[in-house]
Amino acid sequence: MKRVLAADAGQYIGKEILLQGWVHRIRQLGQVSFLLLRDRSGVVQTVVETGGWDIPDDITNEAVIAIRGEVGEDKRAPGGIEVRVKEREALSVISPSLEVSPIEINKKIDLLKTNLETVLAFRPLSLRNPDIRAIFKVQAEIIWAFREFLLKEGFTEIQTPKIVATGTEGGSQLFPVQYFERQAYLAQSPQFYKQIMVGSGFERVFEVGHAYRAEEHNTARHLNEYVSLDLEMGFIESEQDVMRMETGLLKFVFEHLRSTCEAELRLYKAEIPSFKEIPQITLAEAKEILKSQYKKDLGGAKDLDPEGERLICRHISKETGEELVYITAYPTEKRPFYTMPCSDNPELTKSFDLLYKGEEITTGGQRIHEYDRLLKNMKNFGLRADDFEFYLQTFKQGMPPHGGLAIGAERITKQLLNLSNIREASLFPRDRTRISP
Repeated sequence: MKRVLAADAGQYIGKEILLQGWVHRIRQLGQVSFLLLRDRSGVVQTVVETGGWDIPDDITNEAVIAIRGEVGEDKRAPGGIEVRVKEREALSVISPSLEVSPIEINKKIDLLKTNLETVLAFRPLSLRNPDIRAIFKVQAEIIWAFREFLLKEGFTEIQTPKIVATGTEGGSQLFPVQYFERQAYLAQSPQFYKQIMVGSGFERVFEVGHAYRAEEHNTARHLNEYVSLDLEMGFIESEQDVMRMETGLLKFVFEHLRSTCEAELRLYKAEIPSFKEIPQITLAEAKEILKSQYKKDLGGAKDLDPEGERLICRHISKETGEELVYITAYPTEKRPFYTMPCSDNPELTKSFDLLYKGEEITTGGQRIHEYDRLLKNMKNFGLRADDFEFYLQTFKQGMPPHGGLAIGAERITKQLLNLSNIREASLFPRDRTRISP
């Protein structure tokens, strides 16, 4: 008999089906037991009429079992259907649960009486919780939509090295790796390779891959390994082209989530943003708003601090009703050496961050495409051109004006679902203190 998923059982009213999955919960009332079976599609209720026999002792929570039974309708059951089992032979254990789980897998996430550290320490088990799994269903759909939109826009997906000879940011925040007799590093981003691929004739490229930052932050918004959604595009006029591309991308992503993750979004009380355009303000304007509206003076700061990001989003939401806002025109010294300076003020750059509900989720901008200017900027940053020889090859042979961005997959997931800690949005998070599981 072919296996039927829990979510599809309602298509077989009056017919016998085979279910396979994990025991989610058992409740016994006299000679009737209600057994909830969980699989990748959801949970279905089975009703076991034991009569003169008992449910086998090894059918316990989290055991993997098989059940044969007839599907019937019952408005009281989850989803309005149940599977009725009338004989012992219709129940069989595929793999027993050998011990009581330290994580309450079958309870709502708001009833978990364990802290995040415990949830992460037992991640292989906590991922079985349907509410926790819902986070990664949403994240998977975000990544699918990112890829789908860009393919339709003429982008090519690429995969770039994660073991590199030098950092894209030209300095610290690098994890060293012993690469045979040489020292190498884990890649901070695919930035150089994205630009090389634009210059090689692909013009538009994207990557979904891991990035590594040796930052000693141990906060609710930082990871040392994360999934970066990167894109780079050639023949642009300015960073505004990149921002317009992201605006269209996010519209597509959010609409896709609306149609594929209704239950998951409802579970987390997440509201999908709906917008025509995303507001833009310069960093200088943001600092002035903070000073005049919130009495927060950042002085000569080259960026917004976390509180500043939250306050700016609060202000924009109040003024426009939007949850997203672009912050533009960051100082040259705050951006990497390859960032294009503004033509009317070389101390500022054609760059941007995108804030969503009080937190940065995207960094991007226009890149320098002229070889001589790139060399000059490297020198200004104290970098040696010899250390970036492979990168510079592209710029010697004609490079189109180009730009790109990177979206943190965990960041956008966290903000969308109103999670309190970014580790909740990472399958197996790597932070200042955690490298296992």
